[in-house]
Amino acid sequence: MAGLSLPYQVAAAVSLALIAAVACTHLAMVFLHVAPSNTVTKQHGEVVDLWVYPEFEQNWKLFAPNPLQQNIAVQVRAQYTTDDGSRRTSDWIDLSAEDGAAIRGNPLPSHLHQNQLRRAWDFYVGSHDTGDSPSGLRGRLSETYIRRIVMLRLERHDLGGPVERIQLRASTTSIEAPRWSDEKIDTRPVHRELPWWTVTAADLPGGAQNKDRATGRTEAAR
Repeated sequence: MAGLSLPYQVAAAVSLALIAAVACTHLAMVFLHVAPSNTVTKQHGEVVDLWVYPEFEQNWKLFAPNPLQQNIAVQVRAQYTTDDGSRRTSDWIDLSAEDGAAIRGNPLPSHLHQNQLRRAWDFYVGSHDTGDSPSGLRGRLSETYIRRIVMLRLERHDLGGPVERIQLRASTTSIEAPRWSDEKIDTRPVHRELPWWTVTAADLPGGAQNKDRATGRTEAAR
């Protein structure tokens, strides 16, 4: 910085100060998120959650005494409008399997393929009851988050028309017991289906602009 003129030195110093402030704030928020309940989190827990979820959530299940023993596949099917104006429903598309295929054999797998969809589903399940009712702001945020991810993934599929509604389900399969174990485990998949969601502009990459273009194509076809 010594070689910079005074205005650039001031700008660089301000930039470094802002970066340091954001970094310290982030570390403090993550620390409060993983720390035991205390006076600060009791009074400002909602602010901490708004900062952490969903991008910076910390998950320690890998080190739990009873780690996960199930494979969970997130799948989606869509209702779309064809060129002749009729509405059709696609087959179930296994989004988790697509992520697995992108990782398998890749020496440098993407963090996105490994964790985005899985964590989004965990976030949704953890913030909804068994009747799929959201638990406050976190529940509504988790629903918006996973809907956007799914619509982004569906852009890779040529379904034959603009998507009007989507339905998600989780196919859960217990991991088979090792050969040396006498434990009997039912490995048949169990499905949890969510209700149908109507696609809105907020669910699409690009927002309302892409929704308008898709609607325009449908009306032109009619």
